[in-house]
Amino acid sequence: MNEAGLVIFDLDGTLLDTIADLAAAANAALKEKGYPVRTQKECQQFVGNGVNKLLERALPDGHKTAQEVAAIRPAFFAYYDQHLADVTKPYPGMAELLEALHLRGVKLAVASNKYQSATERLVKQFFPDIPFTAVLGQREGIPVKPDPSIVEEILWAAGVPRERVLYVGDSDVDMQTAHNAGVRVCAVTWGFRSREELAAYKPDFIANTPPEIEVMI
Repeated sequence: MNEAGLVIFDLDGTLLDTIADLAAAANAALKEKGYPVRTQKECQQFVGNGVNKLLERALPDGHKTAQEVAAIRPAFFAYYDQHLADVTKPYPGMAELLEALHLRGVKLAVASNKYQSATERLVKQFFPDIPFTAVLGQREGIPVKPDPSIVEEILWAAGVPRERVLYVGDSDVDMQTAHNAGVRVCAVTWGFRSREELAAYKPDFIANTPPEIEVMI
C-alpha cells in the first residue's frame, strides 16, 4: 500500500483498552435490576457486537429477552456516559502509530460498534490531534458490524480504492467485517480475543504490537 492508502481502526480492544469501564457500566445496569454481576473476563467475551448484544450476553440464562435488554439499557447508558473514560486508555504505542501514519499522508478512520456519541468522545479525548477522515460508531438505522455498511461509508468519504485499504481490529467481528467489505485485514493480539480465535478467520496479517502495523502500509 502506498501513502495514499487508508487504515480503518476498530476502537474497543484495538485503539483503546475500554473493557474495565464497559464491564462497570454493564454491572451497574445489572445491579439496578437485581441481576447478578459479571466478571471483567466474562465481559471481555461479551463485547464486540454493540450494546444490545453486550447486555443480552450479560443477562443470566432465562432473562436474555429483548424486553429485559431494553429494561436495563437506560442504566447502562446513564452510567457509561458519566464513566466512559475512568480507566480507559490507549494501548501502548497506538498514539505514536497514528501520528506516524498521519505524517506519511495515510488516511485514518474509526469504525466501531460502540454508540456514536461515545465513539466520538473517546476518539476526541485520546487522539485530539489526529485528523480522522471519519469516526463512525453505531447509529440508528445503520447495521452493526460485521455488516460492511460502516466500511462502505468510510470508503466513500475517503475516496480510496479497496486495494489500498487496511482494516485493523481485535475480534472475530472485525475479521468478518473486513472480509465482507473486501478489504485487507490485520488482527491485533493485544485486544479482547486470543490469537488462536483471530487466526481462525484467516486475517491477512497478525500484529503483536502497534509498530508492526506501520510496515504493512
